[in-house]
Amino acid sequence: MEFDRKKLSFLSSKLIDEIIKKSTVMEFPKGTEILKEEQYIKVLPIVLNGLVKVYSRFEEKELLLYYIEPSQSCVMTFHAALKHTPSRVYAITEEDSQILLIPVEQLPKWLRDYPEFNELFYYQYNLRYTELLDTIKHLLVDKMDKRLFDHLKKKSLLTNNSPVNMSHSQIANELGTAREVISRILKKLEIEGKVEQNKDGIKIIG
Repeated sequence: MEFDRKKLSFLSSKLIDEIIKKSTVMEFPKGTEILKEEQYIKVLPIVLNGLVKVYSRFEEKELLLYYIEPSQSCVMTFHAALKHTPSRVYAITEEDSQILLIPVEQLPKWLRDYPEFNELFYYQYNLRYTELLDTIKHLLVDKMDKRLFDHLKKKSLLTNNSPVNMSHSQIANELGTAREVISRILKKLEIEGKVEQNKDGIKIIG
């Protein structure tokens, strides 16, 4: 399957030619689990179109770590691939997604021969480190109503969807809390005029 080379415009033309020759592009429908915990990495994903959610699972709860947007990759998958260790995270498509799958055996050579390929992952490390620090801050400092409202705004922005069509249980999983807590706080935000709930989902107002 072909793809728009502009999606990898941050790489040199020569490296893009190598990637096209050695890699595969696949379409994944929304809700497809493309990576499981303890799975050994055989391909490195770069999202071309769509959105992928990366999360951890603790007992029966999930905690959202970050999203992979177009032209981005999963830095934790990258690390596991280089070190030949099993994945410590899960990944699932949030939208219908087109993903470039790079065979991990190509990574050492390309990282050595093409310096800009290193830059891609240095950037990813910095981006994810910053996002994880923000997540920790939200967990330690922010009240759940602010965490929930900020999460819904980000979800709406990333998916370009308004209203956000998610169940209370799905939101609770992503924020690592109980469905009852989400339902109560959404009602509070609704009374405050910040959101509106209807059959189509949750609309951000203020």
